[in-house]
Amino acid sequence: MKKITLLFILLTFSLGFSQDLLLGFESGESGGVNGDPFGGGPAPVVEAGSGTNTSQVLKITGNPAGEPWQGINLNLTSLVNLSSTQTMTMDVFSDTPITFLVKVTGGVGGPGIVAAAASHPGGSTWEEVSFTFNTSLDGQAAPASGVYSGFVIHTYWAPGAVGFFNPTVPTPARTFYVDNIKGPLGTPPVEPEPETAAPTPPNRPAADVRSLFSDAYTPVTVMGYSGGDDNTYNTSWCPGTTSLVQIEGNNTNKITGLGCEGIAFLAGRFDATGFTRFHIDIWTPTPTQDRVFSFKFSNWNNTTGETNAYEYTATNANVLTSGAEGSWISIDIPFSAFSCINTPPGNACPSVSDFAQFVITSDLGVVFYDNLYLHKNTLGVSSFEASNIKMYPNPATTNFTIEAQDLVSNVSIYNVLGQEVIKNNPNNNQATIDISSLQAGVYVVKATINGVVSTSRIIKE
Repeated sequence: MKKITLLFILLTFSLGFSQDLLLGFESGESGGVNGDPFGGGPAPVVEAGSGTNTSQVLKITGNPAGEPWQGINLNLTSLVNLSSTQTMTMDVFSDTPITFLVKVTGGVGGPGIVAAAASHPGGSTWEEVSFTFNTSLDGQAAPASGVYSGFVIHTYWAPGAVGFFNPTVPTPARTFYVDNIKGPLGTPPVEPEPETAAPTPPNRPAADVRSLFSDAYTPVTVMGYSGGDDNTYNTSWCPGTTSLVQIEGNNTNKITGLGCEGIAFLAGRFDATGFTRFHIDIWTPTPTQDRVFSFKFSNWNNTTGETNAYEYTATNANVLTSGAEGSWISIDIPFSAFSCINTPPGNACPSVSDFAQFVITSDLGVVFYDNLYLHKNTLGVSSFEASNIKMYPNPATTNFTIEAQDLVSNVSIYNVLGQEVIKNNPNNNQATIDISSLQAGVYVVKATINGVVSTSRIIKE
């Protein structure tokens, strides 16, 4: 009986903590380094190992003059499933004792990014190092759960540290090697996505909008999703990954992994003076309770780097309403609600003269976004009469009617914040729109007729 019990215990342990190869560095393996190193660290090098591991390994070198959080992003060859156990392993070689920080990224079904500390005793030997993602190091959520597609190695860390500056993490010269990153094998989950496209923004004068992403407005410059970090929705210095997807035929950006994601628009950097409001539409399947969605504009002040920044954090206390997951959340707030941060001593933070980057930080895991822009809260109105469209009565109390010579396929009504409050698809040359639920005020009406959009105002009494 004792032998059977011991066998059962050993079998249970083996099944619960099986470690599969998720990333190696042989020429036949995929995955590997994702983009440039960050934080001023040198680029890692794949080379032949030594000692007990003569296969291809990854050589990581620290830069003492770089940032303490320097490191590299890696794509795992296979997903890792950390739902049952949060423990992973990898082979490490180092001459001296070292501690460094690792993260799993691209999480689906749990926190987007989770961190763990890893240590090697030194002695110029290969050791299988084990680490468990159940701690809130570097401000990340814990524990890990769900599946992860990315892996980050920060070259430095300090025993007992909770962040890179508390206590200070030293950056001595160091070189170490890694190979055979292992963990429980995962399979891609079915990822929820929006069933409908983000609300269509109202017609605004082009001069009154600075758009980073929207089909409704021209962006400040052309941005891609790969290549350099000058003009992109997917910078290498943040672990989040942004891709372009279609939702009901509408261009939409999808961020996985999050933690942070950067947008660089150096060819379209702009003076934000006079822009009074900020807008973004977001959709996430992750419960929003006790989560944050922060964003900031980086101001370079006509230099080659950030001199100050403006940041806003959306939480349950303001616009990130609890239970809002699974539907589009329209954030349209005064720019005065942003806080000035990263201000050099003696700078009262007056400058919005040179916005060059935009950064999103969040623990929501997967976020779709659209209609990201600054605006002056003005609305461009083209006359219905110019398109032979009749709208009556105006002012109206409970409903109004639109008549056109051709088919009216869509009617949308927007409030002064640019939020779509009513949408109707009459598919007729006459449409009666019920506005009894609206508060008294001025609204914008957009009608699509034979593919052409015409706009007017209506007053609700």
